[in-house]
Amino acid sequence: MMDIKQLKYLIALDETQHFGQAAAMCHITQPTLSMRIRNLEDELQLTLISRGQRFEGFTEAGERILAWARSVLSAHDGLQAEAANCRGQLVGSLRFGMVPLASLNPMALLEPLSNCYPELSYQLCSITSEQVIDGLNRNQLDLGVCYLDQIDTTHFEVIELSPTTMGLLFDSRHFDIADAQLDWQSLSQIPLGLLTKGMHYRQSIDMSFASKGISPHIQLESDSTFQLLQAVTAGLCCAIMPLNSGMESMNEHLRILPIIDAQVHSRIGLLMRKSEPRSALAERCFAKAQEIFAADQLLSE
Repeated sequence: MMDIKQLKYLIALDETQHFGQAAAMCHITQPTLSMRIRNLEDELQLTLISRGQRFEGFTEAGERILAWARSVLSAHDGLQAEAANCRGQLVGSLRFGMVPLASLNPMALLEPLSNCYPELSYQLCSITSEQVIDGLNRNQLDLGVCYLDQIDTTHFEVIELSPTTMGLLFDSRHFDIADAQLDWQSLSQIPLGLLTKGMHYRQSIDMSFASKGISPHIQLESDSTFQLLQAVTAGLCCAIMPLNSGMESMNEHLRILPIIDAQVHSRIGLLMRKSEPRSALAERCFAKAQEIFAADQLLSE
């Protein structure tokens, strides 16, 4: 009979694209994983996996069953968390998605949550606004931070966050910048590392340069914030990063200087879906976030 573990094995295979790695992720042997997935295929009377000498992907039917498997596992995790809540506990994993390079250090939320709910674990992913909304709608995320323009927020509880303001992040071992703040013109001769074109944060930077007739010196483009940070610490470039994101505290040589009139043009917010199923874990973490951000707002006034 079908069970939750078979669905977990299926999802692990999708994530690793390799029978051996999927088995290791699930802490079982490869023959056991293969046998359990074959049992699932027999029960469903479907071929889910394209097999050769190695894993060759999912069949069309397999892709459709995989989508249902994710929904079933998400509901199962929510049920377990709800049962724990009924017992007076808050356990499980908070699934949190956010757009890259927002003026929110996620640790400013996760650290107080961890102090308040020590049994919680966290799944944190960096994704687009569209993926945040899709994840919340599919109940694959509990909370999400995304840009609010061009998004219908009527189906979500929203905490609007402070606008994303930008500064120049640099490594003092490689660049000597003595100014207290910078303007866009002063950035024109500095080698810059930027997110790739098309990403929301990059669009605001391009608009700011274009509005002032400036052609920046772009040394590096990447869709990875981590790679941009690596390039900065290697001295390859500087990077236009959000203020208050905590990046400058990652080593003693990093500095960030405010850029005059540098703000991402879209509002940003923390979202939770309004409709059921909505876990107690999501509700209590969202309520705690309201307290945290309200306190931060009072401190800044």
